Formats: sequence, structure tokens, C-alpha cells
Amino acid sequence: MLRWAVIFLVIAIIAAVLGFGGIAGAATEIAKILFFIFIVLFVLALIFGKIRKP
Repeated sequence: MLRWAVIFLVIAIIAAVLGFGGIAGAATEIAKILFFIFIVLFVLALIFGKIRKP
């Protein structure tokens, strides 16, 4: 998941440098959404990992 966020971030940076504002904005939003989903899943994994281990 984090890999996809980084890929979309790189696409957004390249599109912004080349002047494609719409594509850069869309790729940035996708990267943000994927990053936040990754963070939520990571925190949940940490919490459930601590609960199951004594």
C-alpha cells in the first residue's frame, strides 16, 4: 500500500514539473488517500499485535 502511495506521489511530481496540473492534482489526492489508509492499517496492526501477545 505504501508502495502505491509513493508511486502516485512520483507520478504527481513528474506531472507537475511537466505542467499537467489536472493529472498532478489527481495523483496527489490518490497518494494522500493511500498513505492515510496505510497509516490506519499500520496502527491497527500495532494495536492488535500488542493485544494478542502477553
